[in-house]
Amino acid sequence: MARVDPHSYTDDQHPQVTSLSWEARVDFASRTLHATVTLHLATAGSGPLDLDTRDLDVSSVVDAEGRAVPFVLHPEEPVLGARLSLELASPTPSVTIAYRTSADASALQWLDGAQTAGGTHPFLFSQCQAIHARSVLPLQDTPQRRITFRASLDVPAALRGLMAAAFVSRNVAGDRAVEQWAMPQPIAPYLFAFAVGELASVELGPRSRVWAEPSVVKSAAWEFEGVEAMIDAGEALFGPYAWDRFDVLVMPPSFPYGGMENPRLTFVTPTLLAGDRSQVRVIGHELAHAWTGNLVTNAHAEHFWLNEGWTRYAELRIVEALEGPDAAALSAAVCRIDLQETLERFVRGGHGELTRLRTHLDGVDPDEAFSTVPYDKGNLFLRTIEDEIGRPRFEAFARAYLDRFRFGAVTTDEFVAFTEASLPGVLARVDAAAWIDGEGLPGNAPSVHSSRLDAVVALGTALPPAEPAMSVMELNLWLDRVPRPQTAAWCAAVDARFGFSTSGNTELQASFLRIAIASGHDAALPAVEALLLRVGRMKFLVPLYGELLARPETRDLAKAIFAKAAPGYHPIARAVVRGRITAA
Repeated sequence: MARVDPHSYTDDQHPQVTSLSWEARVDFASRTLHATVTLHLATAGSGPLDLDTRDLDVSSVVDAEGRAVPFVLHPEEPVLGARLSLELASPTPSVTIAYRTSADASALQWLDGAQTAGGTHPFLFSQCQAIHARSVLPLQDTPQRRITFRASLDVPAALRGLMAAAFVSRNVAGDRAVEQWAMPQPIAPYLFAFAVGELASVELGPRSRVWAEPSVVKSAAWEFEGVEAMIDAGEALFGPYAWDRFDVLVMPPSFPYGGMENPRLTFVTPTLLAGDRSQVRVIGHELAHAWTGNLVTNAHAEHFWLNEGWTRYAELRIVEALEGPDAAALSAAVCRIDLQETLERFVRGGHGELTRLRTHLDGVDPDEAFSTVPYDKGNLFLRTIEDEIGRPRFEAFARAYLDRFRFGAVTTDEFVAFTEASLPGVLARVDAAAWIDGEGLPGNAPSVHSSRLDAVVALGTALPPAEPAMSVMELNLWLDRVPRPQTAAWCAAVDARFGFSTSGNTELQASFLRIAIASGHDAALPAVEALLLRVGRMKFLVPLYGELLARPETRDLAKAIFAKAAPGYHPIARAVVRGRITAA
């Protein structure tokens, strides 16, 4: 017997769950789900079956014949949660578990009406990546155990439930509504996703629509109107789209990520609604996951680069197809800067091991190890292979890789074996060992060339000219390259010219505010506090709190802001920021 994933109790000798039927009643008053789940096994099984749970109150377990199944819910462990051990007395094709979630479930955020755009109705959403599905339902919570499912959501009739699945029906009875959903394609458990709130939709194309709160949905539809062109570009590069629909749900501001690639219903942060379509490339990244991540998934968190490195590569290829090589090069330059900053931060903090592509995370929470390294170092590794063999040959290799592991989970060793068989000798020529298991960035990392990048670099700390106006990405790249600290006078001049501290574009606002904090430009601190109280996206929370904590003069302010803001953050973001504050 052996566990297949350092972040799961799943045992390779136990029966395998291949599908599930889930029924859940959403109770906003208690902030819990009252649920039953039937786990369907690949073959009728008997003996032990270990499942992953976190903060679940399990009331009963029965087999397919309705006979009670003995179970033990073991004590919670800090990272893994609690192992639910079942003992199947005789062969059974399924087991049914009745349970209730905790009001503090790590995957769920319950929002009061005042925390939503509409200001009236409550909102609920899930975020199961990386190992939080176990706080919603008991299951084998590892990407190596893909599942199909059918689901029933019992919600207040005034609200709409959505799932990352195919809609089947909605039936209203009094003040409640029951909605039925089905996911016919097998997914990794971390892609199990749903939301409940006051929601409306606008069609974007024949296989895509955007969902959001009514006051937001029209601006979201304008921002994302190019989604169908993105799908077409993705298919031209990587083959047919396998998930039937690509709908997008704009989340409340507390959503902790830029986007989450749930099949059929991608979740995105409202910070993408900048009013200038400058952030729509995040949609391209989440769409790219339809092939690289959702179709072919990393086996577990130690191989996360196989999801995100491939997806960054695919995202930039989609940008290139739609906007041209120079735009893709500029995007790549921004990614390279973010990567360099992350590498330096890990080295300064004594965590050089987290700059490797293949990590060792036994006993480490994947959320704590999350960074841009798997995204951007992973992409550069793939680019190095592409440069070595040429783009046409690499494109053929990429398609063969996706076909070989379609609807499967892959380890780094399996990637290496497939690459060696498909492209003999190439891994040695690019020094793959240095990329995969070495720290930092190897010397053969490909460079990025862009005339627009050169113009930004040439500016240094000089203010960009009013004409010709720079794009949002160029301005953001300029801000990211400005040495810090600057003088308070420089910060004031920049803000007077561009209004960054109050910008509706959160990317520009956050980039400027980081410089302002590091430079002691205290006039910007109210804007910092306002942003941290308004937005829960970790891309902005972690560096802004980091800058505040780095200065003794603003350390107490960071703690005071967090005390006020924490109740409005998603549990994942709250835990990550609290960890930074505790360590400071």
